[in-house]
Amino acid sequence: MEAHDFGGKDVELIDATIGAVLDETIARHPDGEALVVRHQGVRQTWREFGATVDAVAKGLMAAGVGVGDRVGMWGPNDAEWVWIQFATARVGAIQVNVNPAYRTNELQYALAQSGATMLVTRTSYLTSMYADMVDAVAAECPDLDRVVLHDTDDWSELLAAGESISDEDYAARQAALSPADPINIQYTSGTTGYPKGATLSHANIVNNALLVGRSCAFDHTDRLCIPVPFYHCFGMVMGNLACAVTGATMVIPAATFDPEATLATVSDERCTSLYGVPTMFIAQLGHTDLGQFDLTSLRTGIMAGSPCPVEVMSDVIDKMNMSEVTIAYGMTETSPVSTQTSTTDSVDVRVSTVGRVLPHVESKIVDPDTGDTVARGERGEYCTRGPHVMLGYWNDAERTAEAIDADGWMHSGDLATMDDDGYVNIVGRIKDMIIRGGENIYPREIEEFLYTHPAVADAQVIGVPDARYGEEIMAWVQLAPGAEATADDIIEFCRGSIAHFKVPRYITFVTEFPMTVTGKVRKVEMRDKSIADLGLQAVADTTTA
Repeated sequence: MEAHDFGGKDVELIDATIGAVLDETIARHPDGEALVVRHQGVRQTWREFGATVDAVAKGLMAAGVGVGDRVGMWGPNDAEWVWIQFATARVGAIQVNVNPAYRTNELQYALAQSGATMLVTRTSYLTSMYADMVDAVAAECPDLDRVVLHDTDDWSELLAAGESISDEDYAARQAALSPADPINIQYTSGTTGYPKGATLSHANIVNNALLVGRSCAFDHTDRLCIPVPFYHCFGMVMGNLACAVTGATMVIPAATFDPEATLATVSDERCTSLYGVPTMFIAQLGHTDLGQFDLTSLRTGIMAGSPCPVEVMSDVIDKMNMSEVTIAYGMTETSPVSTQTSTTDSVDVRVSTVGRVLPHVESKIVDPDTGDTVARGERGEYCTRGPHVMLGYWNDAERTAEAIDADGWMHSGDLATMDDDGYVNIVGRIKDMIIRGGENIYPREIEEFLYTHPAVADAQVIGVPDARYGEEIMAWVQLAPGAEATADDIIEFCRGSIAHFKVPRYITFVTEFPMTVTGKVRKVEMRDKSIADLGLQAVADTTTA
């Protein structure tokens, strides 16, 4: 039997915009709790949430934001992020998700490449001086007309300006939108050194939210704790939008992940569901006072973003009361989920696979060299097609064609198997992408930055196994003749110029790289040697789904 599967059509897809979906939820559950943001003291019903979104949306219209205009959102998990997410969808603007860990180089690229006309951010957060970084790159972003700092008077001025927009004009704007319209751009690191802007439609992400919520058996009585970042699909689609579709409550424990704040929020807010990448669950399970938090309200949740260690999954079920926790697999380009376990799958299945394809989704495992579908149980590249596949990479037809073939199949670059029952297991990657704590990182991007160090002649970056983050970054560095540098010098050079999660943890200096006879660097050999040199074999042998 071929490793090919289709999820069926037993669920009717939503043929509506995000704004229309929100209207329906407000009508069904006007007094149900919609949004709780603990660190800001925000607590809104669906009626109140809708009113705030409308006020922000009218503010965007008054600022001249038109259908198809790009509006950047840059910052941690604040209430304003959620309001902007739904407000941009209301007026047909394309929200550009900017990673809050970005520094100047990455920010400039995202704003310029997307042609963003507005950026909503905050003055600063922790070590991120957002306003200063915007000032530093604004001259290189010719389309950027306005910056709104939502922790200043900018926000109230935006809302006040929106009062000039009539209800009739606002309704007319929404009526002109289509579910097929692009509504979101999410930047993923690129193998050529430049991020790619995965462009998603209303239909892409609304329906993925519907299907993900269904796998978790969500309804309006659920309260979802969302410690994962909004700039990822995990937070904004699987989290915020899944709540908007089902009427469940969005509960935000902190601006950025904090294990104690997350556990306290689950306990105090009686959350029924909790999301996280394995790193987050490991941190919570390792909290010294884990037993002091009342987690009996938990029922389900999702672990995703990077390979899930079997032991961690089992501990989440046993120690956090998440008897119906699920595992999801996908990528930004697929909105993001294409396979997921269900709450009714056996524990064995839920700790050892990433589930089966979702309804309306088609998947196959192919030989990377021939493109032929392999037999079930055999390894090959995971490919998927259906209504979850992105519209394409923003203004990049060439790389879109490289990722999505002529028959509509999205090629993941991941090696996988499919068993006789259709359950998928991810066993490795064809491409050399690194997944560190749920962050997708391409070595080429870091390598190209390392080349700019005056002492570096060449650099090769690989991922090595890590018990906490799944993978960590290691750089093999060749120094220029006569040049000197220490590992600390290289790491310090990276800090502040590239996102913290891209800064190598390990540096080794070499005079040459292992090469094939055709001159290609053998990264597999580099990884094996690094695992041995760093004493990471036990971590590498950890079983994951």
